[in-house]
Amino acid sequence: MVIITLQREKCIGCNYCAEFAPEYFRMSKKDGKSVLLRTEDRKGFYTLKTQNAEAFEPCTKASKACPVNIISVKIV
Repeated sequence: MVIITLQREKCIGCNYCAEFAPEYFRMSKKDGKSVLLRTEDRKGFYTLKTQNAEAFEPCTKASKACPVNIISVKIV
C-alpha cells in the first residue's frame, strides 16, 4: 500500500506535484494551491491510501520536487 500525504495549508502553488503526478494532484482554481485527489481534510492533512504501487514513483518525484516539503510518500 502507498500512502501519500499533503499539508495543503503550507502549499505555495509551485505546480510541481501536478506536473510530476497529474493522476494524483491538481492545482485549485480557487486559491492556486495543490489538491491531493480523492481525499478529505483532516486537521490540515490530506491523505490518500492506495493499493496501486504505480503511484509511488510519480508521487515520490513530486515530493522531492516540492520546495516546501509538504508531500510525504511511503510504502507500508
